[in-house]
Amino acid sequence: MTPLAPTQLSLIRHAPARNDGRMAGRRDVAADCSDTAAFAALRAGVGQFDHLVISPALRCVQTANTLWPAHAPTVIDPALWEQDFGDWEDLPFADLPDLGPLPAADLATHRPPNGESFADMCARMTPALLRAATLGGHIVIVAHAGTARGAIAQATGSVPAGLAFQIAHLSVTTLLMLDACGTCSIASVNRSFT
Repeated sequence: MTPLAPTQLSLIRHAPARNDGRMAGRRDVAADCSDTAAFAALRAGVGQFDHLVISPALRCVQTANTLWPAHAPTVIDPALWEQDFGDWEDLPFADLPDLGPLPAADLATHRPPNGESFADMCARMTPALLRAATLGGHIVIVAHAGTARGAIAQATGSVPAGLAFQIAHLSVTTLLMLDACGTCSIASVNRSFT
């Protein structure tokens, strides 16, 4: 394993999505960036950073632009998109199937029709985290709840474990990358600065 210089990944979940009460994983919806106090607190809480990496989703681009309007992203990485919920995209939340009774391992591999499972999403986005970590220093990633959960899955070595965490809008989940193979430790999860 090749040691990396100390690298911190601060994963920020985008501002609340304007999803009209409907599923929006890959469906590209805007963010509600009107809470200026929350944005100011988050900006101050994150502090200085070396690189900004974002998902190309509109809600992530708008969140990053509101947080740091003068800071262009270092990387816009499509691998950081939220889970693709396939035929469930754009369905009202009330019409989604109740998967609560599934054991965590089954839930992690459950694939919505024509979509991807959480495990599929983790396999897609983990290389993006490793690419971001090679930038070195403090890396801010503006992405999705699924991205933060996937990072937790990477750190714990358990894909199902990532699903056990709540990730709030405009919260920060911080990982410290220990080597180029993806070994990392969790410094904080779902941290809010408001």
